[in-house]
Amino acid sequence: MTDRKDPPVEPGKPGPHGKPEPADRALTPRKFYKAEQEAAFSEGSPTHTPQTSHPAYTLAFRDTDFLLRDDLRPVRFQLELLKAETMLEEAGVGSMFVIYGSARIPSPEQADKLLEKADSDPRGRAVIERLVAKTKYYEEARKLAYMASAAAIVEDGQRQFVVCSGGGPSIMEAANRGAHEAGAESVGLNIVLPHEQAPNQYVTPRLSLQFHYFALRKMHFLMRARALAVFPGGFGTFDEFFETLTLVQTGKMKPIPIFLFGRDFWNKVVDFEALADEGVISHEDLKLFRVVDTADEAWERIVKFYQLSPAAKIG
Repeated sequence: MTDRKDPPVEPGKPGPHGKPEPADRALTPRKFYKAEQEAAFSEGSPTHTPQTSHPAYTLAFRDTDFLLRDDLRPVRFQLELLKAETMLEEAGVGSMFVIYGSARIPSPEQADKLLEKADSDPRGRAVIERLVAKTKYYEEARKLAYMASAAAIVEDGQRQFVVCSGGGPSIMEAANRGAHEAGAESVGLNIVLPHEQAPNQYVTPRLSLQFHYFALRKMHFLMRARALAVFPGGFGTFDEFFETLTLVQTGKMKPIPIFLFGRDFWNKVVDFEALADEGVISHEDLKLFRVVDTADEAWERIVKFYQLSPAAKIG
């Protein structure tokens, strides 16, 4: 009596169990099929029974209804954190220059059209006129992003000061636009909102990321942040700016150059000195950021802070 042996199989052809055999029997690091292969086996099965047709039989990682259950929220947190981290790592993004700001300030191309559509109500028109006057900040954000991108700083084989915005319109668009005009890639971290929000046209497609959770989006803004520029903005801009200050103030995050663009705006909407005078923050905390008006001033201070090469001084 001889031992039963399976007949020889041509490499790459289905084996006796209907699955492809390896090209040889040499020892390899992987002895199991990849998840994508197993998924193909499962979906390609011709067997249709009440058991295989029921959602319970679907592979867990292919079961969207299962992944969207409330009790799977911790898993979604992990996936959202991991996907963005993987995309940025594979793109060679070592650090980012994060730019926050309003989604309402018009670009120069939009300013005149916005005034033409202004409400006949004097108060409404006054608001529009103030927004249009802030077009200068669009131009400064665009210039700052251009300077950081044109410097093309590489350390340890990774790109540094890669421009990152929230991916939307206005100041965010200006940031991505400046990087695009410098011939560089830039990141857009979009968030799903009840009303439509699409990435602006200047975000690099492979670095256009979308988030469900605000907390994880803000974490990714700061995980690679090497400098931060905050332009005039509303609740979202304030939220992102003050959370960053809190992290640095409490020692949870190492200090980085933080700039508030627009002395007139910030001196009007926030009385930082009063906060210190009231004792709710320290006067030393006012040194955590610097108020500036121009891209040149901000970039010059970044070059000095990090002792960058003179070649990084883009005028």
